Amino acid sequence: MSDPEPEDTSQPARKVTAVRWMIVAPLSVAVGWLFTLVNIPASWILAGIIVAGACALVTGEDLPLTRGVHIFGRSIIAVLAALPLISAPGQELLRYLAPGLVISFFTVTVGIIGGLLLSRSRPEILPETGVLSMLAGGASVMPVLAKDLGADFRYVALSQYLRLLVVSVSLPLVTTFFAPYGAGSDQGTESPLAVFGLGEFGTSTSVVSLAVLGLIILVGEPLGRLLRLPSPAILGPLVLTVTLSLVFPLEVNLEPPSLFKILAFLAIGWMCGGGLNMTALKAFSRQLPATILFIVALLAVCAAAAVLLVFWLDISYFEAYLATSPGALETVLALSSEGDAGPVVVTIQIIRLLAILLIAGWLPGILRLILRRG
Repeated sequence: MSDPEPEDTSQPARKVTAVRWMIVAPLSVAVGWLFTLVNIPASWILAGIIVAGACALVTGEDLPLTRGVHIFGRSIIAVLAALPLISAPGQELLRYLAPGLVISFFTVTVGIIGGLLLSRSRPEILPETGVLSMLAGGASVMPVLAKDLGADFRYVALSQYLRLLVVSVSLPLVTTFFAPYGAGSDQGTESPLAVFGLGEFGTSTSVVSLAVLGLIILVGEPLGRLLRLPSPAILGPLVLTVTLSLVFPLEVNLEPPSLFKILAFLAIGWMCGGGLNMTALKAFSRQLPATILFIVALLAVCAAAAVLLVFWLDISYFEAYLATSPGALETVLALSSEGDAGPVVVTIQIIRLLAILLIAGWLPGILRLILRRG
């Protein structure tokens, strides 16, 4: 497992690495911008993976990511994961807490079973790698957690974004059959995308907001380690973001500027793509049929769980299906806005995202318990 900081600090090695980054960085921006224009899901992360991965494969050497950029990227990702919790009304979280936990149980169970079966099918895939590959939700967070937990973050990233692509492509096609009448009409000025920090940031970011974000980036991970949180690199900044949102007035907006988000997404893509090699790609290609099978099984389980939500919460199947969709939040919330879905979609997705992050953080202990009893 390569460290974000290059081990070879000799002057020639640093010059070669700098030249490679002078090519990779602007090319990643160009590819990400192009992907955004054609509405490809997770455009900036995929651009980082493709460009950095191509560089690593062509040169035959890993492309190391500077530690500062790595810390910045994962801290901003943690802030984005915390924004839904800050924005969601407490009453809605409480009302949908039990259904959200049940849906989380279904998806996590399928992810753990599928991941363990995947790891048993190939001895080179660790249980942590298999499970993190199959856990639904938080695709941008999973590679970071995988690196912290000693799993193969390259395989996890490839599997997660294959699932994201399948879900993003299938959602508009599937929901067309049960979308409510009048979907696509004007839903007002505020999109649910803004709730997840995925829409455009309409107001300028103040100096105080930037200072608070800087504090989160610098202090988040050390605080997580001090509090002995699982996966402190993610949960530390996440907990600190939620805490600071309670301390500062509403005028202090903790949503990162668009430039910060783009750089964070690119950093995650560079981390995953920069470590690619032919061995990793061959291992992933061998498991591609099994990976696709588990993705389809996960979609089927979530579709079945949506039926439960229809009777439990007296909502439409359109809303229930979007609420249980395993990932692709941008697509889910865009369809939710077009179809005039209620707050259940956002709230259930928030609860499941937080449950996934907590379970992924405690994954080593959970797997040890399961493997001992299995």
